Amino acid sequence: MKYWAFTLLAFTLFIGSCSQVDQKQVDKDLIEGYISSNNLNAEEIENGLFVVIDQKGSGTTPDINSKVKVHYRGTLLDGTQFDSSYDRGEPATFFLWQVIEGWQIGIPEFKAGGKGKILVPSHLGYGENPQGTIPGNSVLVFDIELLEVL
Repeated sequence: MKYWAFTLLAFTLFIGSCSQVDQKQVDKDLIEGYISSNNLNAEEIENGLFVVIDQKGSGTTPDINSKVKVHYRGTLLDGTQFDSSYDRGEPATFFLWQVIEGWQIGIPEFKAGGKGKILVPSHLGYGENPQGTIPGNSVLVFDIELLEVL
């Protein structure tokens, strides 16, 4: 009986890891299609995250412990907006360690004054968990303006 339970557990873990790997590939294919369709000059920097740098900036480069002030617009790949500091009329201020992993990796690609896009695969965003109007396994697109590193 113990052997059967162990085999079932091992199989379940294997299937779970396969679906995660498959989702990463699905996300990468979707991001690459978005990049191609929108003629973006994007670079994959880490773990499936792509960055488009329109303006690098010239100030300080943040790290995971930095507090930053950012204007941003978040959309799904189809252009559906789910959040915008621009619409609120006020930039967001936070420590990088407080936000999704995609921002923790992508924001440090800019210096203060930098602008661009971060294309976040689902595993570096909210994963399979829906968040408000964001469906599970969603690739996220953020227009970023790093105003200050505080």
